[in-house]
Amino acid sequence: MSLGYREKLLKGRRAMAHLIHLWHERNAWSHRVLPLLSEILDLGRVHNSQISNLRNGKLSSPGPEVFLALAQVNTILDQGIDSIRDQLEENHPELWRSLEDSALPLKNDSGKPLSAGELFEIFSGLKPLPSSFDWYIEDHEASTLSDALSDHFCQNRPWRYCKVVVMEAYTSSKPLRRERFAEVIAGIKDYTAEELDGELLDLYETSKKLSYFSEGGPNAFLMHLRDIAFQKKRVLKNEK
Repeated sequence: MSLGYREKLLKGRRAMAHLIHLWHERNAWSHRVLPLLSEILDLGRVHNSQISNLRNGKLSSPGPEVFLALAQVNTILDQGIDSIRDQLEENHPELWRSLEDSALPLKNDSGKPLSAGELFEIFSGLKPLPSSFDWYIEDHEASTLSDALSDHFCQNRPWRYCKVVVMEAYTSSKPLRRERFAEVIAGIKDYTAEELDGELLDLYETSKKLSYFSEGGPNAFLMHLRDIAFQKKRVLKNEK
């Protein structure tokens, strides 16, 4: 049975919230980055509150200027930030440092930057998320998935025996993310659902680098982790 238009809109709003959330998480951006970029480069106006509400699924009817501004920023990021260095480095050093650290664009399944039309179609529920963003991790899963990650990367070995190999393979160079990753794989702390959403692509790439998992994309990797968590839960239940 096909979805009615209200269900499509609700699904689309959640998809857009997920997309904006992952865009920020992957780049470790604050909500100020996109509005500042669009204003400084004269690409359209999008406010901090609009970004925040989009990310939280609370912006029900953004105007076309929001999609246009986001798409134009996305295109510039895809072209490379060197083209905007002169406009930012001296007058907006903090913003420039944020982009130097990470400025990943949103891309469709053809590897091209998402356009204003594609962003609107996603928001309206007319188009699915690109496959590299098409997953949802719920709050209640975070702890068991963190545990599954530890099992997956340690391959049933103590952390001290696999630490060097795993940390060398981990794809992010950011100190805070590396520290958090090490804590999770060592079993000291858990990722939150939001952190896992933002980390999943790097976790998948790290697993591929180690030749632990390469059968599909990040969504397939997530299903693999869920299977590890399910099997572990079943074993523990049978032992009681």
